[in-house]
Amino acid sequence: MTPSRRGESMQVMRGGSSFVEHLAAVAPEALPGRRSGSDGGPDVPHGTTIVAVAFDGGVLLAGDRRATMGNLIAQRDIIKTFVTDEFTAVGIAGTAGIAKQIVKLFTVELEHYEKIEGVPLTFEGKANRLAGMVRGNFGAALQGLAAVPLLVGFDESEARGRIVSYDVTGDWHDEVGYHSIGSGSAWAKSSIKKRFRPGLDADGALDVAAEALFDAADDDTATGGPDVLRKLYPTAIVVTADGAVEIAEEDVAAATDRVIAARGGEK
Repeated sequence: MTPSRRGESMQVMRGGSSFVEHLAAVAPEALPGRRSGSDGGPDVPHGTTIVAVAFDGGVLLAGDRRATMGNLIAQRDIIKTFVTDEFTAVGIAGTAGIAKQIVKLFTVELEHYEKIEGVPLTFEGKANRLAGMVRGNFGAALQGLAAVPLLVGFDESEARGRIVSYDVTGDWHDEVGYHSIGSGSAWAKSSIKKRFRPGLDADGALDVAAEALFDAADDDTATGGPDVLRKLYPTAIVVTADGAVEIAEEDVAAATDRVIAARGGEK
């Protein structure tokens, strides 16, 4: 007896609880980094800089708004920080288009797993799933289309915020206290190092992150500083036991304005 199309659609998806494995089986060309072509380098938009700062009870993620394409500013208001589920968020650096695809796929992967299994992935499981997606883009990375995420989240099993960094091969590491990725990361981490201390609250972490992005933009042309004229400020997400929430633009602007005021009003 030949099954109907309706019957076919009701069959169990290939890959079980993994949407990525299902996609790899039925439409591998839809995965990030799997499309043909060797064009890379400066001809596509790249995004930097992302910072993460841990505080008592959670972690904060923030990113600047600039995307560059070679020596050009490709976009002044790009979003590089994303809430991916109730207790995690991801910031992106590198090739913007591929990085965004990875984040979207990661978000669907987490939702799909929870629907199939009835429980969410552990934080370790989430970190491993994202690692697999980054590893899948390794071929494109060798062509100059690297995309690297920074994962933050609240680990319910340990009751604390966590920061996870990746390299282009998908290897991941827990970072203690703070971290930064992107072309401005060296300056951002140097800035955070001077102000970070255990026991920060969420507001203190936001101030530290705002100053770090300001300092990175001061020395790195690929990192955008606050654009007061256009009212463009960094984006930020805070993750605690209550969940992942985007910080209101006016709160980020206020933190950035405090940095500018402390520098004597320099723009």
